[in-house]
Amino acid sequence: PDPAPTGQSEQVCTALMADLPVTVLDGQRRKVEPGRRSAAWGDPAITLRCGVEKPPNLTAASPCYEVNGVGWFAEEASGGYLFTTIGRTAFIEVGVPSEYAPEANALVDLAATVSRHDPLLKACL
Repeated sequence: PDPAPTGQSEQVCTALMADLPVTVLDGQRRKVEPGRRSAAWGDPAITLRCGVEKPPNLTAASPCYEVNGVGWFAEEASGGYLFTTIGRTAFIEVGVPSEYAPEANALVDLAATVSRHDPLLKACL
């Protein structure tokens, strides 16, 4: 399901969704339903959801992995990894199946768009 961001996160997500790349890791953007705050590329699908809740396992002590100026919290998930932005106005979640290993490479294609539309509040340490 699409997340339901509010306030400034809603504005961030509206701008971000309108500016997403056509391809991620050479996979073409796919149609998703309802798709207002979510997107997908390739097969199997790399997914993005904007305005999700803070991940329950994210703490002040969690590692932050920086990719092209964007900090990410990484969690192993069933069949791949789930990455969530850290230190920005909105939480943006990217799911990458293990078929794309190393999964973090997908974040390179998304970093510029995230940086343009989701203001940095706190950099990775």
